[in-house]
Amino acid sequence: MSSKSQSSVLHKFKGVIFSTMSSEELLNSLDSFEAREDDVFLVSYPKSGTHWIAKVIENIPNARITLTPPIELGDISKFEELKTYCERRVIPTHLSYSMLPMNVKQKQCKIIYIIRNPKDIAVSFFHYYKDNPNLPSIETWHEFFELFLKGDVVYGSWFDHVLSWEEHKNVKNILIISYEEMKKDPSKNIKKIATFLGLNMTDSEINQIVWKTSFTEMKNNTAKENCDPNHTICALTSNRNLVFRKGAVGDWINYFTSKQKRVFDELFTEKMNEKQTPYEKVSCVRDNY
Repeated sequence: MSSKSQSSVLHKFKGVIFSTMSSEELLNSLDSFEAREDDVFLVSYPKSGTHWIAKVIENIPNARITLTPPIELGDISKFEELKTYCERRVIPTHLSYSMLPMNVKQKQCKIIYIIRNPKDIAVSFFHYYKDNPNLPSIETWHEFFELFLKGDVVYGSWFDHVLSWEEHKNVKNILIISYEEMKKDPSKNIKKIATFLGLNMTDSEINQIVWKTSFTEMKNNTAKENCDPNHTICALTSNRNLVFRKGAVGDWINYFTSKQKRVFDELFTEKMNEKQTPYEKVSCVRDNY
């Protein structure tokens, strides 16, 4: 660990590590948040593709939506700020199900949960830790791998996060979107998102969004949109250059040693097979292993 110590940029809340950009006061007050019935929550574990799906939703014609900063970013004044948005709010967050504000569950707000192969997440997260001034510096992939396995990273264990949402996978107001499926068939999944939000699109409009939200196009646009505090989708940075690295599927193979792969696969099987009904989208992740 470098001179940027954990204690200066991180803190623990209910046993889970958070960036100090999410104040303890705000996290303690999440249940006082007033949800609106037409709110949409865009939820994922970090590095799962939140910016991508946000961009898709933003590009849906005549959607009349506003993408807000994450609900857990900042201090208690965040809730007053969120009240100022007049249009339908799309609110990003990396919170687990148990930490999501009670009001969101009571009002059955629509929730899109994005899932991605955890091995690719681990590699992407490693680079994110290395480059992000708001996170402790991690020197080596091996060091980060050990932290990721134990869940000693911001937002905790990937397994705990996914399993917290797995229990609610059949709730009608929750849509699960897989990063890998989005890559394989963006048109089909963009249509699925629009339908879920009650919005209609033509095939040509869908094709336009596929082009606008391709990884290359989004990465090319980061420079002109960069560091706009009103356009922050991540609770860990407003610097979009940190967000788009490769956007690849299967890049983990260039980092995991055979031993690391074996250790991770064993943990995956142990954690995920505890459930009698395996999470469909985890099965999809398993297929991409």
